[in-house]
Amino acid sequence: MDDRLRKQLDFMIELDKMKNLYRQTYVLCEDRKENDAEHSWHLAILAMMLSEYSNEPVDVLHVIKMVLVHDVVEIDAGDTYCYDSEGYKSKAEREEKAAQRIFGLLPDDQQAEFYSLWREFEDSETADARFAALLDRLQPLTLNYTKGGISWQEHGIRKEQVLARNTEYFGVSDKIAEAIKEMIDDAADKGWLK
Repeated sequence: MDDRLRKQLDFMIELDKMKNLYRQTYVLCEDRKENDAEHSWHLAILAMMLSEYSNEPVDVLHVIKMVLVHDVVEIDAGDTYCYDSEGYKSKAEREEKAAQRIFGLLPDDQQAEFYSLWREFEDSETADARFAALLDRLQPLTLNYTKGGISWQEHGIRKEQVLARNTEYFGVSDKIAEAIKEMIDDAADKGWLK
């Protein structure tokens, strides 16, 4: 087999592990948590569907690429719950090490491309990356809200924590920010947030 194809297939096999990395967000139609592969797919669909609400023009294909690779590093680094302040202390280091190993499985040109996409998402400095990050906040928040705030209640999350996690990205989309604020306020009114 061609060396390039072998590396690409090895990477594909490695990615299959994402199907067994469970997050804190529950899927709606079952009593289980979503996995990283489901989350990434959901974000890619959101990028296609919601790009019209970005305050700045975004390259939808570029956003899709970012959201599809942004959690690949969790194969090694694990999923750090967004409200786990202790876990965030070592998150960047764990994920950087994972990025080097996992993307290193690819041929050099794709290794550079995938790493660059992941790094852009993490740095959140471009309009595309900031829109991708907003989607990464919107999706679990919406699922959690729709499921009665189950994850927030399990972890004793406060309204201020949810606002703090999302406020930085409110300038990315006025419409989506408005929807997020409405869900947070309603969840607090219903007692789902402390």
